[in-house]
Amino acid sequence: MSRVLVACVGNVLRGDDGFGRAVAERLVLPGGAQVVETGIGGIALLQELLAGCDGLVLVDAVDRGAAPGTVFHITPEVGDAEHVADVHLANPERVLTMAKSMGALPGRVAIVGCQPAEVDELGEGLSPEVERAVGVAAQRVEQLVGTWLREGERAAG
Repeated sequence: MSRVLVACVGNVLRGDDGFGRAVAERLVLPGGAQVVETGIGGIALLQELLAGCDGLVLVDAVDRGAAPGTVFHITPEVGDAEHVADVHLANPERVLTMAKSMGALPGRVAIVGCQPAEVDELGEGLSPEVERAVGVAAQRVEQLVGTWLREGERAAG
């Protein structure tokens, strides 16, 4: 594996939806890994995927009905693309399906997500529960990326 993309998404003006950006600020990644912050612009993530990568770790607030601050490692099932009327509003799931339909989805995809406490109210800053989860999530991303890059080196060696 020669390039792993870590895409941190979310809206910093909607409380815990800014989780991805907070994790991006904490990451320390080895060579071969690149962090991109795409905010809520799904097309920016699609453009990064079209540039090519061997692995993608998506970091986002993910509502799975758990206690706020719960960190998840998800291997997504990426379905076939549906028509998206406005690609600027594409959510991460739609971006992954579009990338798949365009042949740009890497072979390895993971989501490191966090259960938000609040994403519907306007306001900057994370809830205390999600703030405490930022370091845990950053560590999981770093471990996952490191593992993927080491496995890629062994396979190439």
